[in-house]
Amino acid sequence: MSEQHASGGKPAPKKSLALSGVVAGNTALCTVGRTGNNQHYRGHDVLDVAETCTFEEIAHLLVHGTLSTAAELSAYQAKLKRLRGPP
Repeated sequence: MSEQHASGGKPAPKKSLALSGVVAGNTALCTVGRTGNNQHYRGHDVLDVAETCTFEEIAHLLVHGTLSTAAELSAYQAKLKRLRGPP
C-alpha cells in the first residue's frame, strides 16, 4: 500500500535520487551540499556571512575571493557608487 500524508490522505511525493552524487560542474565560487544541506561561498558558510556581512562584503568575497578589510570595503563601496550613475 502507498504511503499517505497524515493530513490529506494523498500519496507522499516520491523523492528522486536519479542525480544524487552527480557533479554538475566545478567552480571556486560556491559549493552546495558537500556535507548535507549547506552552501558555501568561497569556503564561507552562507548562513554565517548572511548574518554578519553586507551585500557589498559578499560581492567583494565573490569577485575578489576574500572577505574585505575595512579599507578594501570602503574602496569597493566607492567604486560601486561611481558605477551606479547613468551612462
